[in-house]
Amino acid sequence: MVEASRELREAYAACLALAQSHYENFPVASRLLPARQRPHVAAVYAFARTADDYADEPGREPAERLRLLADWRKQLHSRSVEPIFLALHDTIARFNLPVQLFDDLIDAFMQDVTTSRYATWAEVFDYCRRSANPVGRLVLRLHDYQDERLDRASDAVCTALQLTNFWQDLAVDWSRGRLYVPEETWRAHDADPQMLDRGAITPPWQLALGDSVKRTRGLFAEGRAVCSGVHGRLRYELRATWLGGTRILSRLERSGFDVFTTRPALGIADAIVIACGTLLWRETPLSRTRS
Repeated sequence: MVEASRELREAYAACLALAQSHYENFPVASRLLPARQRPHVAAVYAFARTADDYADEPGREPAERLRLLADWRKQLHSRSVEPIFLALHDTIARFNLPVQLFDDLIDAFMQDVTTSRYATWAEVFDYCRRSANPVGRLVLRLHDYQDERLDRASDAVCTALQLTNFWQDLAVDWSRGRLYVPEETWRAHDADPQMLDRGAITPPWQLALGDSVKRTRGLFAEGRAVCSGVHGRLRYELRATWLGGTRILSRLERSGFDVFTTRPALGIADAIVIACGTLLWRETPLSRTRS
């Protein structure tokens, strides 16, 4: 960063430290990205990670969660000198990022506090539109991409990643009173939510989750072209993210969706497979992306 003050450099360093200290399934501000982009990606991540913690971390009442998120929004729209916002506001100014995308993220985190069930896929997708898709669009803007086709492909992948996380964390979410499998799907398979209290995935729930994973794979396929539509190190970052997400889905399927026994996660062996996959990637022309 050119001509950055010590205070600003320290703010970006704090964002990078936060990004690197949290476990994630997928790369965040990793070495695959150009060095000049990492602090800015980390600033966006730190903003979202902290807001997500306000909505999710145990020990707070709903009213306090909403208050913290409202204050987070206030700092977004002010000249806050809190380190995360000092870095974020600099990033927003440098890349002319749409502030609405950050507002969308806060809206989604607030929805996590107030909404625990979803009736239809349309409702789930609307949530993903605000909880996941803004992150992909922000990453594209941070790499100077302004292309509606890329945006649509990115949206599909980001929604797929969000859904993958839902199925992966079904047991954790249920313990918090949340269920993201829409009612229209679990009812179609006579999957009783009360059965989840027993800590076991019954055959009806396997069918419901199987349908959910099939839909998720469709979104991964729909958005795959974003990995070919960008250049440089970002394409390897996106390939690794895409491969990591689809690998989690495969692990879920092989386990019979038994997320109450073991939460599927990626390890060293997966990292090797994913690394090979990024190098042997079969290109998908962006023009084939569905609108």
